[in-house]
Amino acid sequence: MSRITLTFDNGPTPSVTPGVLGELANRGLSAYFCLVGRQLEKGQEQVDIALETLSTGHRLVNHSLTHGVALGDDPSPEHAHKEVEEMDRLMAKKLGIWGDAWFRPFGRGGEIGPHIFSEAAIQALAEKSYSVLLWNSVPRDWEQPQTWVDRALEDVARQDHTVVVMHDLPTGAMAALPRFLDAIQMAGHEVTMELPDDCVPIRSGKINWSSVDDLVTSVP
Repeated sequence: MSRITLTFDNGPTPSVTPGVLGELANRGLSAYFCLVGRQLEKGQEQVDIALETLSTGHRLVNHSLTHGVALGDDPSPEHAHKEVEEMDRLMAKKLGIWGDAWFRPFGRGGEIGPHIFSEAAIQALAEKSYSVLLWNSVPRDWEQPQTWVDRALEDVARQDHTVVVMHDLPTGAMAALPRFLDAIQMAGHEVTMELPDDCVPIRSGKINWSSVDDLVTSVP
């Protein structure tokens, strides 16, 4: 039996996120929803969905303001400020007290490497006492909406604790979510909100690994 933490990126999306919430509610499961500021700014419907997500026991995560350029690809303090701190303020303004401060960086399609952070971003996360949520399963549901479940189940089978990245976006992929949830529950896997240390390099603004140098771009 494995442990699984469910995460959903790039919402909220009115045509998709409520259905995801419904599938989770039907099974008594909780997840991390990683919000993008540009989505949240689209209108009150998106804000209401985020508030419902929070009120029904899920955790909201700052997934940057624009989800456009990785923090390490533009190591300027201005970019870190925009993506981390402006999104932090937007969530506070739109959602009020939105829970623990979690941040998920933009990974350029699930890659983990020095593009993830800049020194300025690390400083901004420390000042805001953020914890960082990485991943160890990216089944690429946005590219393979019909077959991503098989890849996710393969990851679950080979790991003790799998942090799965899915996307509540209108790609058609979430039509397969019930199959994935049914499969992991039938197999007896535990779905948990706990996270393995190897997916949390920073906790409450403090470095949680021996080093995060491999996640931080080096500036000449």
